[in-house]
Amino acid sequence: MAFLNSKGASSSSFTHRCRYDVFLSFRGEDTRNGFTSHLNGILRHNGINTFIDDELRRGEEISKELLKAIESSRILIIVFSKNYASSTWCLDELVKILECKSHGQIVLPIFYKVDPSEVCSQKGKFGEALAKHEEKFKDNMKKVQRWRAALNEAGNLSGWHYQNDRPQFRFIQEIFAEISSTKLNCNKQVFVVKYPVGIDSRVEEINWHLDIESNDVRMLVIHGLPGIGKTTIAKAIFNLIAYRFEGSSFLENVRENSRTNDGLFQLREALYFDILGGRNLKVHGVFKRIDVIMEMLGHKRILLILDDVDKLVQVENLLGGCFQFASGSRIIITTREEKVLATLREDCHLTYHKYMVKELDEHESRELFCQHAFKRDKPKEDYLDLVDQFIHYAKGLPLALKIIATDLYERNIRCWKSALDKYNRIPNPNIQEVLKISYDGLDQTQRDIFLDIACFLKGFHKDVVVDILQSCNFCDPYYDLEKLIDKCLIVVTEHDTISCMT
Repeated sequence: MAFLNSKGASSSSFTHRCRYDVFLSFRGEDTRNGFTSHLNGILRHNGINTFIDDELRRGEEISKELLKAIESSRILIIVFSKNYASSTWCLDELVKILECKSHGQIVLPIFYKVDPSEVCSQKGKFGEALAKHEEKFKDNMKKVQRWRAALNEAGNLSGWHYQNDRPQFRFIQEIFAEISSTKLNCNKQVFVVKYPVGIDSRVEEINWHLDIESNDVRMLVIHGLPGIGKTTIAKAIFNLIAYRFEGSSFLENVRENSRTNDGLFQLREALYFDILGGRNLKVHGVFKRIDVIMEMLGHKRILLILDDVDKLVQVENLLGGCFQFASGSRIIITTREEKVLATLREDCHLTYHKYMVKELDEHESRELFCQHAFKRDKPKEDYLDLVDQFIHYAKGLPLALKIIATDLYERNIRCWKSALDKYNRIPNPNIQEVLKISYDGLDQTQRDIFLDIACFLKGFHKDVVVDILQSCNFCDPYYDLEKLIDKCLIVVTEHDTISCMT
């Protein structure tokens, strides 16, 4: 939706007196602690100066201070929600906002779980609210007529419509992207994915564990299969909550970058620059430098995300041996193997949570697959059976679904059938490359056990697998099985049977 630039440039007189980038008009009881709070926070975090009335409103007359804030804002956003029209204060704001539209200010409506036609024609909740206002202001019907005219005008403006039909964080990102196009250098957000299917529910669960309102220091370890979406979810979390902290940093590919001294140096510099503003740190010596950085971090409430960690030493190389974070800080680590970080729970004296990312369910898998294969959320009728077979093959792995579906885009049915036949005989090399990272971290005994399970023992009860392996190898395989479970290469089901990702 590229309409901001089509509104026309603001007049020079308005630009001169512009005090805020964005003014937010909203119904507090509907969206104050949810959508509007997230939108406002993300805009502020990315350098956009917003005005939001945080006070609980009393009385019926709009304040002079609020009128001045509307007049001195470059962009005026109206969040229409179900009870917006029940507030005379909101309606007066709306009238003022539309007056300012003629002065070169940009007016953008957000229809949050309401249809634009309800606003335009005053139907449903909007109609009920206006009927009550007519009864209350029967001696001042001109006021109500102004409100009706304003609702009609605003309902016909081009804006955003949210119907709970897509991830809310992606919806907010769309709004942010459009607004940031009028303001330079709004670059704190990180790219997530093109089709964030299934992310919202997982982000909501993680947010519950993070509980960012509390003042304790919390560490959350996000773990799961390779290709399950750990990094994607961590990025979505970062975009959603980073604005709530005094400093934030998302360090990608920690495992890969920690292999060389140069890579490790770049990680430390990125951490320092992101959170402490890049001031020149005149300290010589690696460990002295870490100590100074950690001491400085101890005075700021931060959000730190370390992506793709597979060894405890990688965390220690970045943060030192003893972490002293300021109250309210949150540290999120993504890893294939949660157990390698388990000692942090006791060593760091912080609240520790772990979250295992589950595979996409059948409905989510189908939607993600179809978005990549057909550029829509449902399959073409002739492809229904083939889609189901590919979904079964991918086993709910977002990466596998994306790789396969992207490869099949705009190919005919014969090509789809041929590809399915090949995948059943020869695994896709791009998918295998990702899974192989965990396999390469096994010793020879663990590799042999994994291959035995993958080829012969899938679906067997765990105790039976232990007995068979012990009788064949003449040693207790329990420890090695636990390592395979930790690395998410095999899974013990609720019925104690073993399955694996091959």
